[in-house]
Amino acid sequence: MSDISTIGELVASSNSSIKTGPFGTKLKSSEYGKAGVPVISVGEIGHGRITLHEKTPRVSDAVTGRMPEYLLQEGDIVFARKGGVERSAIVRANESGYFLGSDGIRLRLDGRYDPRFIAYQFLTKQHQNWMLQNAGGTTMPSLNEGVIKRIPILVAPLAEQKRIAGILGALDDKIELNRKMNETLEQMAMALFKSWFVDFDPVQAKAAGRQPAGMDKATADLFPDSFVETEIGDIPRGWTLTLFSEIADIDKGLSYKGEGLADEGGLPMINLGCFTGRGIFNSERIKRYTGEYRERHLIKEGDLVIANTDMTQKRTIIGSPAIIPKLEGESKILFTHHTFVARFKPGYEIWRQYVFFTLLKPEFREIAEGFSTGTTVLALPRDGLSKYRFCLPDESLLEKFSIQISPILSAIEANNRQSRSLGATRDTLLPKLLAIAT
Repeated sequence: MSDISTIGELVASSNSSIKTGPFGTKLKSSEYGKAGVPVISVGEIGHGRITLHEKTPRVSDAVTGRMPEYLLQEGDIVFARKGGVERSAIVRANESGYFLGSDGIRLRLDGRYDPRFIAYQFLTKQHQNWMLQNAGGTTMPSLNEGVIKRIPILVAPLAEQKRIAGILGALDDKIELNRKMNETLEQMAMALFKSWFVDFDPVQAKAAGRQPAGMDKATADLFPDSFVETEIGDIPRGWTLTLFSEIADIDKGLSYKGEGLADEGGLPMINLGCFTGRGIFNSERIKRYTGEYRERHLIKEGDLVIANTDMTQKRTIIGSPAIIPKLEGESKILFTHHTFVARFKPGYEIWRQYVFFTLLKPEFREIAEGFSTGTTVLALPRDGLSKYRFCLPDESLLEKFSIQISPILSAIEANNRQSRSLGATRDTLLPKLLAIAT
């Protein structure tokens, strides 16, 4: 028989436990590095999934050996202590051994509970709203172990827990497979862009009197055989320098009101949660809005959007670009004030894809971070984007790049469409399965 309980009651009546990451001098800033065991904190905790990124801090085996109580295990559920209190993620097998950061809280359940069943409940709108309403703090919502203990939770017989988790898990396994496939495709796309437009490998080869490797003559002929010196460094001869503001205008999105947010109805609204920091658009985080807006707050499929805010202080989202995918059944799309959209000027629309990849370059990421201001919340001003200077290749070369890259991007979008459909199915099934279990 199922029952409604709280996390605190589960912990008190079992060998389950809650633990907050190391505070104060337990873990010194000097002990963080770029190698070793990943530290899981606000920036790594997504909606149901842990995601590592280039800014994820790491600690040595010496640190984890000194504080083994903070090592995560498969099945642990981690919460973002601040800057995203509605987020939680379950630790998967390949993530066992990661280290709990100071901005994370870990829930570990004993064998009487299927952690996947409990974790899925944390993905419901009902739960996320509860977390936002019950989190403490004035300027930024925050969690502590006391709040975690008060979370209401459905407890079903273990066999029923496993059955429901298995059904939903099968959908998530396919979504995860698509995500991994897309990571590989992303790397392929970025590798080609980097070779042609960052490292200038074909130009380097021709300047040395060699034929560019793995390239047909027609494509190689589109590259020059020498460089010219410019204020941003050497660029291929014949390519031109431009400011972002010379090819596109920058609009800021809707400053929305909380009462306009809705689970259904209204318009889809692109927000900060839709950015991953890697250029991939996260459609699962789209909000719905029923409030007022103006025409300038609308965007469309194919538009280039850029995150102008970052709540994590790790600067992984600030300046991050994304391309708006096709949203089935939606004729209008809103975007929030945490987002810029690039409105390309007449004749420059063809550069959208190239600019998207340009904004993924580490060089721009550093510039965006340098322009960012704020203490608890980072903000990127328009100047951080409009004054960015980069080079444009010949249009014929751009067309050749588009031919090469389009199949890769199409495959990524096909995987994303399937994952959105699977995610919608999972989200529809979740409350129904929980209702059946009560």
